[in-house]
Amino acid sequence: MDIRFLGGAREVGRSAILVNDRLLLDCGMSTGNPPQFPVGAPDPDAVVVSHGHLDHVGAVPSLLSGDRRPPIHWTPPTRELALTLARDTLKLHGGTYDCPFTEEEVRRVTQVSETHGYRETFEAAGHEVTFYNAGHIPGSAHVLVDDGETRLFYTADFHTDSQRLVSASTARPPADVVICESTYSDVEHERRERTEERFVESVRTTIWEGGTVVVPAFAIGRTQEILLICEANGVDCYVDGMGKRVTRMLRRHPEFVRDGEALRRAKSNARFVTGRDGQRRRIAAQNTVIVTTSGMLSGGPAMTYIPEVRSNPTNKITLTGYQVEGTPGRELLERGRAEIGGRVLPVSAQVERYDFSAHADRDGLLDLLAAYRDCPVLVNHGDRCEAFAAELLDEGFEASAPEPGDEIAV
Repeated sequence: MDIRFLGGAREVGRSAILVNDRLLLDCGMSTGNPPQFPVGAPDPDAVVVSHGHLDHVGAVPSLLSGDRRPPIHWTPPTRELALTLARDTLKLHGGTYDCPFTEEEVRRVTQVSETHGYRETFEAAGHEVTFYNAGHIPGSAHVLVDDGETRLFYTADFHTDSQRLVSASTARPPADVVICESTYSDVEHERRERTEERFVESVRTTIWEGGTVVVPAFAIGRTQEILLICEANGVDCYVDGMGKRVTRMLRRHPEFVRDGEALRRAKSNARFVTGRDGQRRRIAAQNTVIVTTSGMLSGGPAMTYIPEVRSNPTNKITLTGYQVEGTPGRELLERGRAEIGGRVLPVSAQVERYDFSAHADRDGLLDLLAAYRDCPVLVNHGDRCEAFAAELLDEGFEASAPEPGDEIAV
């Protein structure tokens, strides 16, 4: 089996792996200025997508330009999330360098789409492929690829602890080679129950003191997780941004969430913001909780809420995910200020961050890899791929960290 890394090697973003020059695993993009896309202009016979996050699916429509029509295989939620993200990219960047596809190519996605459930083996470009629950977001999948001689286990993004939204990854199918993510290879997550306790206590304290809590959250996965936590703890909240659309969509796929009834209750508990900035300003003046995109304060309704709550030290901005270097969320966390709407604004409101990560930590990575001690392990999707590969070597694994463009025969 030949494996070529076109993106996601020694980096987070633009994940893309070409197998035997025929089968492409993921086709993502890295957000930034400028954005980055997979190298090598892949032209696969078929595409398999692990899950619906921009860094794994953001460039998929670009594979359908000209006469190219490779079938795209994914789970039903991943298909819907991919289309949602593609349409959002068109809305924000269509017709510019920041968008590598057109509206017509997005339409073609629906024509070549083939959906599959977990543990349903299917054929793609001469390979047998099977999805397994990866425990990352609804519809996320580990991908097992069998070319008749070699079995490749592509972990994609995964979590070995259950979240309220999705159950943990537990499948460990036999394989001959593993491509493993390494996002949190040097981190030990706090127990999720303890993180939730601290978050809820902080929110309740601010509400009791008369303040407003703005909770920037990623639309896919994180927004729904926070809504589930709020409902389970009797915390009323508003929800705004793309997370509204994603929440409604996931209600249509209860088989891909941990507890469909709990998600229904969480949706009913949250008040969906339907107006524009005038309504948002009125809500921001209330003694309430607002869950809104974007998770890193780089766009979305957060651009209205943050200026409204920033000057009152009783208010709170509660970040729920990793803040990438150079984003307004990172600047706020480190310097107490953020560039919002082209202006750098000082923030007197309290700023907190909670680790609600949907990725496995170091212990989780090692827990999965324990089933593959006799396999070569190719480390990708992380800021310290080389370091983690070296640590695995010390633990007795056959591990390496490919670079972008590397081709490996196994």
